[in-house]
Amino acid sequence: MIDREQVRKVAHLARLELTASEEDQFTTQLGDILDYFEQLSELDVTNVEPTTRAIDVSNVTREDNLQPYPNREEILQSAPEQEGEYFKVPKIMSGE
Repeated sequence: MIDREQVRKVAHLARLELTASEEDQFTTQLGDILDYFEQLSELDVTNVEPTTRAIDVSNVTREDNLQPYPNREEILQSAPEQEGEYFKVPKIMSGE
């Protein structure tokens, strides 16, 4: 399904330098992978629901509870720079 010239082209696009031995190895390996995909394409999946995961995953993060910090000055004192009651950060976008 895939030949050595195609492996060279992909390696070139990926900016990889392959030895002749590696070209042979990847030609065989990629051919095997494509053969496996060909087998998968023969399966009847008309009644199979599309999914992104093999198992269901629920959100395991905690709920975000907004609470004011009692000592605002302590937080501001730990900042490298502050301006009034705000953190001062470097400008990253120009007005243009």
